[in-house]
Amino acid sequence: MKLRVALAQINPTVGDLAGNAGLIAAAVKSAQAQGANLIVFPEMIVTGYPVEDLALRPSFQAASIKAVEQIAAGITGDLVAVVGYLDKGPKNAVAVIHDGKIKARYVKRHLPNYGVFDEFRNFVAGDQSLVVRIHGVDVAVAICEDIWHSLDSIKARTPGLLVVPNGSPFERNKDDVRLGLVQKRATEIGAPVAYVNMTGGQDDLVFDGDTIVVGKDGKLLARTAQFDDQLIVIDIECSEKSSQPDVVISEEPATHAGALESSIATRLSDEAEMWQGLVMGLRDYVGKNGFKSVVLGLSGGIDSALVAAIAIDALGAKRVNGVAMPSKYSSGHSVEDAQAMADATGIHFRITPIAPMVDSYMTNMVLKGVAEENLQARVRGTTLMGISNQEGHLVLATGNKSELAVGYSTLYGDAVGGFAPIKDIYKTDVWALARYRNAVAIERGQTPPIPERSITKEPSAELRPDQKDSDSLPDYPLLDQVLRAYVDEDHGYEALLAQGFDPELVRRVISLVDKAEYKRRQYPPGTKVSVRAFGKDRRLPMTSRWNEQ
Repeated sequence: MKLRVALAQINPTVGDLAGNAGLIAAAVKSAQAQGANLIVFPEMIVTGYPVEDLALRPSFQAASIKAVEQIAAGITGDLVAVVGYLDKGPKNAVAVIHDGKIKARYVKRHLPNYGVFDEFRNFVAGDQSLVVRIHGVDVAVAICEDIWHSLDSIKARTPGLLVVPNGSPFERNKDDVRLGLVQKRATEIGAPVAYVNMTGGQDDLVFDGDTIVVGKDGKLLARTAQFDDQLIVIDIECSEKSSQPDVVISEEPATHAGALESSIATRLSDEAEMWQGLVMGLRDYVGKNGFKSVVLGLSGGIDSALVAAIAIDALGAKRVNGVAMPSKYSSGHSVEDAQAMADATGIHFRITPIAPMVDSYMTNMVLKGVAEENLQARVRGTTLMGISNQEGHLVLATGNKSELAVGYSTLYGDAVGGFAPIKDIYKTDVWALARYRNAVAIERGQTPPIPERSITKEPSAELRPDQKDSDSLPDYPLLDQVLRAYVDEDHGYEALLAQGFDPELVRRVISLVDKAEYKRRQYPPGTKVSVRAFGKDRRLPMTSRWNEQ
């Protein structure tokens, strides 16, 4: 028998219970119009996700429960809704709603406590499975992490369908992992699986959707586009009365006028995935935090150019402000390249020379070498923060993951800002994404946003005469290889040597990374796109005498 199932891939905001309820109501209305028997929403859709320590606040728990009860009252008729919310406990739960009432509840049984997740801190785990009969189909429920563990208890109950609400953050190539897992679980339990994920940015996380439906044989039946709010409705062939349900909502088989065509969205390339993730992460951070515009230092270099391009795609050119802040060491092409990008894209652009401000400092204190270099960066940071305070823009930091890893930044200088869009992007990926974005523009018949010289010229902080990044750091392609192994994969000194890296290079890079932890702790948040980002994902002590060597 075919059950018509709607999957709501939507973008909630943490704490906006009324706004999230509005999203739920709109999806319910659309699902009802299409004759759906069941609609499934993402994990904790009522509250947004993750709520972190808000989960521990009794007033927030009470508000969530009240909200889901009000949502239930508004869902009448035949449609059954599976709605994620925060319950007392606190518990990560779903309510099964039918005809204005909550007919059953399910509590997440497996709480992730790795990477960016702290659910042992925030929730109490459930210990019971749930099967609900809907139009004769016995529907089991699992929440996100539950399907990353054995489903033997669900398999034993022989459901006709498994639905899985998720709050699964994006990281590079995770879509392939998700699909393989969902297919594996479907064949294990011998039932179709409907997996729905949320979209949108939440602090340093971004959710890409990637909602999936597979048959009991693991065959892919439907899949949504990533990073796009979407309601899909699909007729799923399910076994009837295959289990002993905990709750019976309806016994009679569902009937539908006509059949629905399912679709499988084309997968994105690695660069397209990262680009859309970065754009969505910035757009939602700006929008959900009430900012109208952003400002960044536009140096003419590749990092600031890439950040500006991301901001343009996220917000529109008229909401992006670039500031060139040349010093006495700035090359002529720096301002020229910044101006060229502004001319090509239409962003707001101004030139504010910092030499007079630096000179004023230098007449009142004696600074030499690195201290003088850092003073220039700090004057730039102060300038941007002053513009932010005066005009209300959010300051974007432009540092990349390679720089953050080795501490190649100035605290309270180029590290200032409210958000860091490319914080989790290695330098080699910065170049790749810049070329990708320009290629997209050419395909569309548009002017490439990033000047070619910004991509091809040798990177430099321009804080002293003829300065180059390579004066202080290994060449980025080699540096990034070591960093991916040490930071992302947690390989130690001996493991890195076994991979063929030069011992002196390994010692140097490890030392730089370990010493810079205190700097990274003070860097703004930025969108996670890698398997292991700085911040919640990688947590090491600032004070430590452990030495890999």
